[in-house]
Amino acid sequence: MLEVGDGHTIYVEEVGNPAGLPVVVLHGGPGGGCSPAMRRFFDPDRFRTILFDQRGCGRSRPHACVEANTTWHLVSDIERIRTTLGLDRWIVFGGSWGATLGLVYAQAHPDRVAALVLRGVFLATDGELDWFYGGGAGRFWPDLWARFQEPIPYAERGDMIAAYHKRLFSGDRAEEVVHARAWAAWENALASIDSDGAHIESPADYALAFSKLENHYFINKAFLDAGQQIMANMPRIARVPGTIVQGRHDMICPPHSAWALHHAWPASELRMVPRAGHAVSEPGIASELVRTMDRLAGEGPALGF
Repeated sequence: MLEVGDGHTIYVEEVGNPAGLPVVVLHGGPGGGCSPAMRRFFDPDRFRTILFDQRGCGRSRPHACVEANTTWHLVSDIERIRTTLGLDRWIVFGGSWGATLGLVYAQAHPDRVAALVLRGVFLATDGELDWFYGGGAGRFWPDLWARFQEPIPYAERGDMIAAYHKRLFSGDRAEEVVHARAWAAWENALASIDSDGAHIESPADYALAFSKLENHYFINKAFLDAGQQIMANMPRIARVPGTIVQGRHDMICPPHSAWALHHAWPASELRMVPRAGHAVSEPGIASELVRTMDRLAGEGPALGF
């Protein structure tokens, strides 16, 4: 456990070879937390893999706390981990919100990033949020969209993020849990291309952290003002090598963002996976990520390690 200030303590773990290429793993959400399954992309003989639970989720404490919890706090935490471990540079690996955070971190500290590996790109734009919470994805899944809207009065459905925010932070735990589970279920049901739309009810503690943190970040536009927008700051990492792995049928983070990012990033390559959605567990996406990391393992000297 690492104290990072503001009353927050974050869980950090290392696995693999202490002398291997260092890679930091940024989980999704915000609020998703890391898991042992995230280790499987990294050859333990060749990588020193660092995973951590971002503020407020997983094993970090306080649980589901949104105070002093912004994108910039997380960027600071990543730097705290790097300096605490005595690392000069590392590979940054992140998916979904982890891709967002990885890009923001790299733009703030380009000299500390040897390479970026991103999956299911989310650029935290109004258009992306409107797609998923304004009815775009709901046109493909009208039954699940109706279920997501059902707990919200008709008059408030024009802004689902704000409507859920009101209830996720009501102070009534029972009400918060009901809406946290509904928020999480909407996203979870659309993650995989093989989804049949089945409703999976998340454990209360997980749902609260995931849904509260995600909603907190989204209602605040990921804490990125006009001068901090990712696409506007791509020149800062123009020479940082990157690989983008994107599911062709990603319903949560549609491929347009990955395509636009790739074309604004001269040092990047885009791997569009034909039959895949958003989930990192999908075979095509997982295989592409393993191939990418195996290739980087052989390019240590070229990356400056």
